[in-house]
Amino acid sequence: MQRLLIKNGRVIDPATRTDLTGDVLIEDGRIAQVGAGLEAAGAERFDATGLVVAPGFIDMHVHLREPGFEHAETIETGSRAAAAGGFTSICSMPNTNPVNDNATVTSYIVERARRLAVVNVFPIGAITRNSKGEDLAAIGSMKQAGVVAISDDGHPVMNARVMRRAMEFAHAFGLPVIDHCEDLNLSAGGDMHEGFESVRLGLRGIPAASEDVMVARDILLAELTGARFHVAHISSRNAVRMVEYAKSRGLPVSCEATPHHFALSDEMMVPYDSNYKMKPPLRAGRDAQAVREAIAAGTVDAIASDHAPHPGSEKMQEFERCPFGIIGLETELAVALQMLVHSGLIGLPKLVSLFTTGPASILGLDRGTLAPGSAADVTIFDPERPWTYDVNRSYSKSRNSPWDGVTFRGGPVATIVGGAVVWRAEGS
Repeated sequence: MQRLLIKNGRVIDPATRTDLTGDVLIEDGRIAQVGAGLEAAGAERFDATGLVVAPGFIDMHVHLREPGFEHAETIETGSRAAAAGGFTSICSMPNTNPVNDNATVTSYIVERARRLAVVNVFPIGAITRNSKGEDLAAIGSMKQAGVVAISDDGHPVMNARVMRRAMEFAHAFGLPVIDHCEDLNLSAGGDMHEGFESVRLGLRGIPAASEDVMVARDILLAELTGARFHVAHISSRNAVRMVEYAKSRGLPVSCEATPHHFALSDEMMVPYDSNYKMKPPLRAGRDAQAVREAIAAGTVDAIASDHAPHPGSEKMQEFERCPFGIIGLETELAVALQMLVHSGLIGLPKLVSLFTTGPASILGLDRGTLAPGSAADVTIFDPERPWTYDVNRSYSKSRNSPWDGVTFRGGPVATIVGGAVVWRAEGS
């Protein structure tokens, strides 16, 4: 019997309302016991004194690029970056080549992850065939093959009738619909948030309204169909208000926020630095503040990275030419600690819930808890440890990050998947 005893940590599990100084015993890949003063003869010991021991963190919005774009990222390298960020489970978006719009591609991703990934990988299938927004993908067969949600992330479904049918099918199959909310007609040609800064820099703007109108449309369709609708990477204050309103009416609507959208704003951009180009774009300071307030108020259900790797040959071009997106798995927890916990906005239990029970409940995953009998996925982090992020030492194949050289207060220490330590910070 393989045993691992994690001793003397602050054990936080929002799913079981646990917050105590104690121990976690793992036996054969499952949580055996949680409590104080535990002992287990012959068990490997992990001293977690001064550390937080939490259920394995889940990132529900990651781009692994495989199949088709392995020069930017692979399932293996993306999973290693996830482990280094403290994540035991990640959900891979379908914008691969070929697009994950059928059971064959889904099965390929599941099998590659089983063989090569060091963390759990849950695929997300496309809403429409080839993510073109026209004909529905093979939703039922993809679910049988292992998808946990559907999304055309990066390619919003512009046709409301198609989205309605997708929501009806998703509802029938018990799958959430995740939408990248963007009206492509309003955002066409834009490179950054439309406002004072875009005018000052002479860059084409993307108005916040391009996000807002699609959030409003999809909330109405969710009410019409009864489907679970999830807003990906919410970034505008009006979108936040609409989600809050939908929840007040009891609609099955949820949303996630990324660290860059609650920590950065357009006035903080390094001019023309492609590492600050993403979609949605960095909004105005009042939008970032609205997202932080929504996290504190409980309107935001999860924090996700939208980890979007691009190689330097593509990303390091003129701002107007380079692709949107940044990597974020390895810095996600550190940014959240700095901006949300150390600022006094939320406490550690709330932060843990945004990485565990929040995404698990949206996706229906049997993860995100330390309850006895559950899978032994555990994230151990130090809320105080100072460390500096060096993007050139990233486990990702890409280097497109605005956080290079930033010193953080707090970060992951160890990542345990199925009872095995798959990553541990140097010197810990």
